[in-house]
Amino acid sequence: QVQLVESGGGLVQAGGSLRLSCVASGSIFSIRAMGWYRQAPGKQRELVATISSGGSTNYADSGKGRFTITKDGAKNTVYLQMNSLKPEDTAVYYCNIQGVKTYWGQGTQVTVSS
Repeated sequence: QVQLVESGGGLVQAGGSLRLSCVASGSIFSIRAMGWYRQAPGKQRELVATISSGGSTNYADSGKGRFTITKDGAKNTVYLQMNSLKPEDTAVYYCNIQGVKTYWGQGTQVTVSS
């Protein structure tokens, strides 16, 4: 059974930093990409960043220059370093892995106070 466990969320003041981690356990075949999405109250889930199996990265405009996605393929772990956080970054952040199947984590809350 595949399980994705996120950690690293919390409450931070505007301008601060957080590092999210997502560890995947279980058998995941043919991982094509790993990524982070977020969902703010009353809004749809949106892309934050993805990283392909080859290391290519893609960022939403909202996080470019502030967020960095990295991975450790050997550990099936993906990270999201978030700097210069803004109140509008407040959301539940979800880990996503795309392989033969698509998997989601349970989410971790990030709250940025002004």
